[in-house]
Amino acid sequence: MMKKLKWMSFAIVILLSLHLSACAPDRPAKIGSDNGEGQAKKPEELTIWANDEEEQLEAIEKIVADFEEQEGIQVNVVTVSMLDQIQKLSLAGPEGNGPDLYFQPHDRIGNIVAQGLAEPLDLSDEETSRFSDAAIEAVSYDFEGEIDIYGIPAVIETYGIFYNKDILPKAPETIDDLKAVLEEHTDVSEDRFGFMMRPNDLYFAYPFFSNYGGYIFGGGVGEYDTSDIGLNNEGAVEGAELFQSFFENGLIPTSTTADVIDGLFTEGKVGAVINGPWSIPSYEDAIGDSLAFVAFPEINGEPGSTLVGVKSWMISYYSEHKDWAKELALFITNEENADHYFEVAGELPANTDALEGIEDPIYSAFAEQIEYGVPMPSTPEMAHVWEPMNNALQFLAEGEDAQEVLDEAVGHIESNIQSSGQ
Repeated sequence: MMKKLKWMSFAIVILLSLHLSACAPDRPAKIGSDNGEGQAKKPEELTIWANDEEEQLEAIEKIVADFEEQEGIQVNVVTVSMLDQIQKLSLAGPEGNGPDLYFQPHDRIGNIVAQGLAEPLDLSDEETSRFSDAAIEAVSYDFEGEIDIYGIPAVIETYGIFYNKDILPKAPETIDDLKAVLEEHTDVSEDRFGFMMRPNDLYFAYPFFSNYGGYIFGGGVGEYDTSDIGLNNEGAVEGAELFQSFFENGLIPTSTTADVIDGLFTEGKVGAVINGPWSIPSYEDAIGDSLAFVAFPEINGEPGSTLVGVKSWMISYYSEHKDWAKELALFITNEENADHYFEVAGELPANTDALEGIEDPIYSAFAEQIEYGVPMPSTPEMAHVWEPMNNALQFLAEGEDAQEVLDEAVGHIESNIQSSGQ
């Protein structure tokens, strides 16, 4: 659960870092485009900032060593938390002390581009075809009227339903199935529940809205219209009422937290929960072969449309070796190295061939769910959505009127965006 919470904390970091934003430098030529200068001279060394998680670092160091042997370029791997990289780059980059390549979740791209810290990439059809459509969409962003790719996808994440086969012999395929599981297998007095979810988490609750026509921002992926908020339209209200129904009659306590859910599920007291691949190790340790995973249940006759997150390698605006930084990023994310990264770090690869080649039934089921997902909005205004909507979901769980709650939440979002000057 901690990895998922880190994704959520990025919104807070964005808010704290917005004051550092300035007018972005003039748009440079895209990396990989023909600038008439021919092949870039091979540098003696490159520097990358890798995230500070042990397994990720172990995987990257091995891949980088192979690149060094193949290309004869020394690669300096510096450990810097994803949460700290952008603020550090904004200070170190202009002084020539930043990396050539750094690692970021896609929902920060809007803020990164606004600060002028990343180079747009010119990827060939062959290069983009290595990755899922959702991954490429996630790292695309509209800056000054032009949609460009700003990252080379490495990791892709979404969520679905984990269930305990000892409690639920059959996977819930529709939202009605999930509701039936809740009603038939819940005994609150015994702390036993057919299904549990948090009452205040838009990230996990998003399919309830999206499958009825609700949306966060209008416009296309990467070119969001933040003046068009669809979280209180007719479909969103219908989805909110469905969400609300899961908390009726106290079947899921409105005080439920992530720790409570994980604790009861790993104790074998909950039949099904919503979560992502970061939870697999702890769930497997506790439940073993009884653990199974299924894509998010159908809602309104369609597969559940979950939010997708992508972590990518981004090339610093301040790098003096941009073309070779791109080559290193493509090397890190090729099929062979994506396989290795998955085996060591346990994060799902954005490389399509590597993703489809996963044989583990739980991880491979996530690949199916990704097909139905939509990228989490990467515009900086997304930082103003989480708190009002999470509060709104809590009020819905407590039985308040759906239309009134959502209207108030959207009003707060609009006001926050306006007051931020974005």
